[in-house]
Amino acid sequence: MIESETDLKGLSTEDVLQSRTSFGANTIDHAKKNIFLNSVKEMVVEPMFLLLLTATSIYFITGDYGNGIFMAAAILLVSAISLYQESKSRSAVNALKKLSQPKSKVIRNGETLNIVSEEIVVGDLLQCEEGTFIPADGIIIKSNDFAVNESVLTGESMAILKSESSTIKTVFLGTIVTSGLAICKVTAVGNKTELGKIGKSLESIVEEKTPLQVQMGNFVKKMSLVGLVIFAFVWAINYYNSNEVLDSLLKALTLAMSIIPEEIPVAFTTFMALGSWRLLKMGIIVKQTKTVETLGSATVICTDKTGTITENKMSLAQCYTLSDNSINDNFSENSTIELLTIAMWASEPIPFDPMEIALHDAYSKLNIADERPNFKLVHEYPLSGKPPMMTHVFENKNGKRIIAAKGATEALIATSNLSSEEKVQVLSAMKKMALQGYRVLGVGLTPFSGNTYPVKQQDFSFEFKGLVAFYDPPKANIKATFETLYDAGIQLKIVTGDNAETTATIAKQIGFRNADKTLNGDELMAMDEETLKARVMETAIFTRMFPEAKLKIIKALKDNNQIVAMTGDGVNDGPALKSAHIGIAMGKKGTEIAKQAANLILVDDDFSKMIDAIAMGRKIYSNLKKAIQYIISIHIPIILIVFIPLALGWIYPNIFSPVHVIFLEIIMGPTCSIIYENEPMERNLMQVQPRPFTNTFFKLKEITISIVQGIVITIGLLFVYQYCLYSNSSESTTRTLVFLTLISSNIFLTLTNRSFYYSVLTTLKYKNNLVFIIISATVLLTAALLFVPLFASFFEFERVSASQIVLSVLVGFISVLWIEIYKAFKRRKVHYNK
Repeated sequence: MIESETDLKGLSTEDVLQSRTSFGANTIDHAKKNIFLNSVKEMVVEPMFLLLLTATSIYFITGDYGNGIFMAAAILLVSAISLYQESKSRSAVNALKKLSQPKSKVIRNGETLNIVSEEIVVGDLLQCEEGTFIPADGIIIKSNDFAVNESVLTGESMAILKSESSTIKTVFLGTIVTSGLAICKVTAVGNKTELGKIGKSLESIVEEKTPLQVQMGNFVKKMSLVGLVIFAFVWAINYYNSNEVLDSLLKALTLAMSIIPEEIPVAFTTFMALGSWRLLKMGIIVKQTKTVETLGSATVICTDKTGTITENKMSLAQCYTLSDNSINDNFSENSTIELLTIAMWASEPIPFDPMEIALHDAYSKLNIADERPNFKLVHEYPLSGKPPMMTHVFENKNGKRIIAAKGATEALIATSNLSSEEKVQVLSAMKKMALQGYRVLGVGLTPFSGNTYPVKQQDFSFEFKGLVAFYDPPKANIKATFETLYDAGIQLKIVTGDNAETTATIAKQIGFRNADKTLNGDELMAMDEETLKARVMETAIFTRMFPEAKLKIIKALKDNNQIVAMTGDGVNDGPALKSAHIGIAMGKKGTEIAKQAANLILVDDDFSKMIDAIAMGRKIYSNLKKAIQYIISIHIPIILIVFIPLALGWIYPNIFSPVHVIFLEIIMGPTCSIIYENEPMERNLMQVQPRPFTNTFFKLKEITISIVQGIVITIGLLFVYQYCLYSNSSESTTRTLVFLTLISSNIFLTLTNRSFYYSVLTTLKYKNNLVFIIISATVLLTAALLFVPLFASFFEFERVSASQIVLSVLVGFISVLWIEIYKAFKRRKVHYNK
């Protein structure tokens, strides 16, 4: 066992490698799954895959080997694209998981390092601080005010005090440090830990799908059922007309294949995963890709003050001593030195709180002898109470005892025997400091001769010594960040444990709106639900907040149908972060508990990245909607051009075969998943109100536009069909011109649907090189089908004249052009309403 601080050197680099070889890595390994094989299994039970396989089999059975080989090749191509997209999405998700892994502090080679928890080995010295998860099993060798919540193992929610001198001094993986600090030596990692032994139960956990995922899945299932019914109906009609079982089945399969919008779930998965990956490159870790779905709906952001609005770089600014009734920034005077010394006795020996770090720094610059090494911490009271305070009890070998406390000014006043005049003096000094934007702590000292300490530190009677004030400057970019969020229709609320005067002063410095509308924690807790529901919408700053009060704020905002994002970094922020629709933790100063509870992690603690996150959420949702509207619009004419000639008994009832439909599917898949995912954000997207967060993806107006687009394109196709009949064209010529019209409509639809507000002339200037690449590839492929005899013969196309090609392209253009007129009227309406 390590006896002194000089022994706290930790493992050497060689020791780490040897330990990892002997005892393994700190990971809990579950049964390995063949991800590729699972992906293949899921793919082969998809309706579209089964239809393709059936069509291919029929071609081979009937001896049509050319079409059979083409369909088999198409199956391989479609499968490869699908597996590639899934692999890309999975890689993005795995990268996010790796980066969102918890980190831990270890002592190695005499230095404190911050490493990924997986890299911890047996024998490592862990520095376990308040607000962190313990990353391995170990034994305590040094501690200060150390308490652990072990409910993950025992089910008992009460924190347990532990130390190197207690009977039970072991700590376990997954338990939570609720207070203090300890140095622990690792005794077990990974599967050998207590949690690792029962970790097999984690394999059964399945992530739930979001409402939008469920809705899209249900839509595809319903369309598959519709396809099945129509398939049977068309098969019956064809069989009645031809008495050919397999040929009728093949023609019915063509229609069934055109009905199923299998691109939709692929598009959803791709958009969300790649959106999360793009956010990662911006310094925003999204722990679950489904969070991206919610980002664009955020209507309220509740932010803490310290470290979010401010730099979290505390410096000691002023001191107030009650004995002199004076405020000064000269820390070398005797009365100030005494105050700072008492404040140090009330601080942790190894500081991790920014204010305590600032105190340590200021104290170290005083030219005085430090008596603390001659004393031993014999009792302590962690930060607690409303408002909070903390107390340390030290004693030396001669029995001399020092009991010092620091905390919220109101807490120290309540536990001190101050006269009415002295209370006025203290509160006046506190207000003066707070109005300069300083965080203020009260400091007190008390004598105590007994050996049975009070249960609560508030039961001591302290001598109030004075106040220490810290300055934490606002971040340089926070004012511009708030203005951008206000312009995006998002309400901002500050939720802090600090007092109203300090918070309001900082808020006014950065242009925070309604900084005079404040509410403190006690007032909030005293309100009934209806009063709070109304008040929470009016209030901009919530002060002296504690966990229960923060939860009530989140609930009240939710009751007002708000979509709430909340930032936090401490242990006490965990419940509120979990309760918010979008929990946001800070990557640097955030505790592991906050990071685990949150949905997003801002890697650099830069709150301005929330603009990027919300903009990305809005962009992804907007682009996904464009992609799905495109899918619906282009599927309608494919379905109807296959069904109408057959149902009405026209001269050429089977204008398209499965090979034509699968070719169109190959074109449409990349269009919706690649072009639209890569679209830049439209310039007005951060100047509109947040979209409502509902289970309904499309408004009636939006789905109507898509249906009308599909119907108008169908009318264009039927016009070309009838034109061919009128001009006595052959079936091959009719098929060629109808197909060419559909391809032209698809290209123009791709371009116009890039925005449902701005004109195509505007969107052509958007930076998206994939538009040119995909459309060029489509044009080249179509030209090959028309002019390369081998391909033309295979697809049963006929060489057509230039005038006929122009007609098909013109009809395709006109079939889509109307949406540009609709958008022009929409822009004019918005312009007149301004």
